[in-house]
Amino acid sequence: MDEIKVQKLSKAELEKMKVFSWPIWEKEISRFDWHYDDIEECYFLGGKVSVTTKDGKVINFGKGDFVSFPRGLSCTWDIKAPVKKHYNFK
Repeated sequence: MDEIKVQKLSKAELEKMKVFSWPIWEKEISRFDWHYDDIEECYFLGGKVSVTTKDGKVINFGKGDFVSFPRGLSCTWDIKAPVKKHYNFK
């Protein structure tokens, strides 16, 4: 399975991908399990998150990060600061 990918993209790169037209998802500080049936790409407008994969790997990301989650990933989200992100499923 692919890894979670965290990147810093320029505003021009984000605009080229039309990220700012994607829907917005918001979530308060919380902890929950999640499974990805499809690839998700998202750009964090705010928040701070720690995701733990089933094999124990911890990935941290937040405001300003562009994150890609692979299809088939099961993980636990630990939202440490309220999240606001643009998202797109492929």
